[in-house]
Amino acid sequence: YLVLIQLFLGNSCRFIAKPCAINLGIQDSGPHRAQPNAILEKVFTSITKSPDGKRLEGLSKQLDWDVRKIQRWFRQRRNQDKPTTLTKFCESMWRFTFYLSIFFYGIRFLWTAPWFWDTRQCWYNYPFQPLTSRLYYYYILELAFYWSLMFSQFTDIKRKDFLIMFVHHLATIGLITFSYMNNMVRVGTLVLCLHDASDFLLEAAKLANYAKYQRLCDAFFMLFGVVFIVTRLGIYPFWILNTTLFESWELIGPYPSWWLFNGLLVTLQVLHVIWSYLIIRTASKALVRGKVSKDDRSDVESSSEEEDVTSNSTKGIFSTSSNGSNRLNGHVAAGQWTGE
Repeated sequence: YLVLIQLFLGNSCRFIAKPCAINLGIQDSGPHRAQPNAILEKVFTSITKSPDGKRLEGLSKQLDWDVRKIQRWFRQRRNQDKPTTLTKFCESMWRFTFYLSIFFYGIRFLWTAPWFWDTRQCWYNYPFQPLTSRLYYYYILELAFYWSLMFSQFTDIKRKDFLIMFVHHLATIGLITFSYMNNMVRVGTLVLCLHDASDFLLEAAKLANYAKYQRLCDAFFMLFGVVFIVTRLGIYPFWILNTTLFESWELIGPYPSWWLFNGLLVTLQVLHVIWSYLIIRTASKALVRGKVSKDDRSDVESSSEEEDVTSNSTKGIFSTSSNGSNRLNGHVAAGQWTGE
C-alpha cells in the first residue's frame, strides 16, 4: 500500500496537478540563482551553509566582497535548492485529494457504525469484535500514508518543527499499529476521521496561496483554524479521550496496555494544544495585517536583510516545502507546519 500511495503521488502530480497549475499561471521557476563562485561554493558544500560572522569577515577579505553581499549569496544559494511553486502546488494537490477522499470515506463508513453515535460501543464485547473489509482498508490506507510522511520527512528540507512532526508521525503510526494489533479499531477509526476533518482545508488554503488567490487562501485558513480548534481541543478530549480513559476503564477494566495506549493519545493532545496556540497567533496577526502573515519557517528566505520586512507583509503563510505535513499531516501555524 505504501508503494501504491507513492504511485498515486507521481501520477496525480504528472497528469492532474501539473496541468492545473499551468492553467492557473503557476510557473516552474525557482528562486533567483546565486552568482557562480568557486570559493563560496566550496564553503557552502564542504563547511557550512550559514557562515558565522568571523568566517564572513574572512571571506570578505579573500574575495574583496562586502559582507552583506556574501550573506546575500549564501541566502540565494540555500534558496536555489528549494522546491519551486509548481512542485509545492502539485504536492498540495495530491494531499488535498487524499485527505478529502479519505475523510469522506471515513464519514460514509462511520455514519452507519453504532460506535460513531455511542462511543461505549467501542468496548462492548472487546476484544471479540469483527474486522470488516471496509474497516481494514480504511486502516491500512491511513497507515501507509503516515509511513510515507515519515519517510519523506527525512529527505525533505529540515524545518524548525522537524522534532514535533517526527514525534507526531511516530505517535500516529504507533497508535494505528497498536490499536490494530489489539483490535481497538473501533475507537481508532474515530481518531482517524476526526484528525482528517481539517487537513484538506489546510491543503486547499495552500493551493489558493500558490495560485495567488489571497482572499480565498485567508478564508480557507481561517476555516481550517476553526475546524482544527473545535475538533482537536473540543471533540477530541471530550469524545475520544473520554471513552479511552474513562468508558474503557469502566467497561473492560484496566487492560495491560491501557497506559501505553492512552499515553500516546494524550501525547497527541499536547501537540494539539501547541498547534492550536500557533494557529490562533497566526489568525491574530492576520486580523491586524489584513491577511495571513508569512510562515516563519518558510523554505524561501529573503534575498537581503532589507527585503525581510517587505517579504513579511507580502508573502502568505503557505510557502512550504514539497512535503510541507504538514501535516498534523503538515499543518502550519504562525510559522510552523503541523501535520497529522
